[in-house]
Amino acid sequence: MASYNQTATNISEFIVNGFSGLQDDQSQLDLILFVFFITIYIITLFGNFSILILIALDEALHTPMYLLISVLAFLDVCIPSVTVPKMLTNVIFNSKSIVFGACFTQTFFYLGIGSTESFILMVMAYDRYVAICNPLHYSTIMTNKHVIKLCIFCWIGGMMVPVVPLYTALRLPFCGPNVVLHCFCDYSAVVKLACADVTLNAVVSLTIAMSVLLIPLAFIVFSYIKIISSVLKVASTEGRKKAFSTCASHLFVIVIFYVVAVLVFISYRITGFSSDVRIMAAVLQNVLPSMVNPIIYCLKTKDIRKSFSKFLQRRKVAGHGLLN
Repeated sequence: MASYNQTATNISEFIVNGFSGLQDDQSQLDLILFVFFITIYIITLFGNFSILILIALDEALHTPMYLLISVLAFLDVCIPSVTVPKMLTNVIFNSKSIVFGACFTQTFFYLGIGSTESFILMVMAYDRYVAICNPLHYSTIMTNKHVIKLCIFCWIGGMMVPVVPLYTALRLPFCGPNVVLHCFCDYSAVVKLACADVTLNAVVSLTIAMSVLLIPLAFIVFSYIKIISSVLKVASTEGRKKAFSTCASHLFVIVIFYVVAVLVFISYRITGFSSDVRIMAAVLQNVLPSMVNPIIYCLKTKDIRKSFSKFLQRRKVAGHGLLN
């Protein structure tokens, strides 16, 4: 990245401007943003690390489905960690600058980890499809070893997604304005600052983004059509409820992930939205799913609730033992 910085651009850093339309009372805005970001970030870290610890400590949860949930929880720690700490630094120290290479590095990890999560959600849909539509062969098809391989492929594929867009962006000359109208180094906001025609970059990034979102979504929709068709063939009402309950948490997670992504897409494609509305939509896409996912799994997944209760009981017994 340093070589591009020296040969293709005259600027050495970007200024991440944040909410440009809300500058009238900057000190009050900074306080609100700091409280907002740090509260969500703490809740996100606590919730997802709790999920990871529960699954690690409870051998009953060492199954393919919970292995996938633990990978999702790890991703939900990583995604906000790419952007929120820098946002907090900007607010606390009023230091909005970020060096050229660090900005594109942030963009790379944000896009790569977000793409990986989209692929993991697709694998989770496949897991539920096999569990409900082919239950007799589930234990032989979805082994922990097989799930680990699928997760590795998701990570490799996800981290490959931003390579082409970033390659085309780094070949652009950045010779003039360096103020990024965003809360972090969003790809579109950074590329707009180039002193050249960015039509190719826009087409490439849009094509890849739509592929990353729509291909997994199409597979998820197909999986759940087959799941619903299979469940409706179950004779007993109790059997139907049990089958649907195993998919409920995953469906909630999918809806939140894709609805927020669609809202961000709409805010950028429809005229009339202010830049601050677009920025807030992107920030919510960054932090909202990661914060809500562990809450959904705790509320909707019986085994996780049961494991959490067992963990608290063990802690209570250990505490009484120390007192005695």
